[in-house]
Amino acid sequence: MVKARTSAAELVESGHVRLNGTREKSPGHAVKIGDVITVALDRTVRVLKVTGFNERRGDAASVRELYEELSESKRN
Repeated sequence: MVKARTSAAELVESGHVRLNGTREKSPGHAVKIGDVITVALDRTVRVLKVTGFNERRGDAASVRELYEELSESKRN
C-alpha cells in the first residue's frame, strides 16, 4: 500500500490503521496470521486479512499472496 516502512509507520501513528477493528497507534505492534487490517488511504478504505509472512522482504507481486482483500470502498 505504501513503499516505505516510514510511510507505513506514519499511517499507523496518524490513526489511519485498525487492527481487528481497534485503532492502532503503535507501528511496532505484532501482526499474526488471521488478523484483519483496515487502512484508510487516499480516499479509499482497504480491509485485508493476513494469510502469511515472507522470510525476507520481497517485491509487490509476492506480497499480494500474503493477504486476502476483504473489501475496498471509496470514502466520501
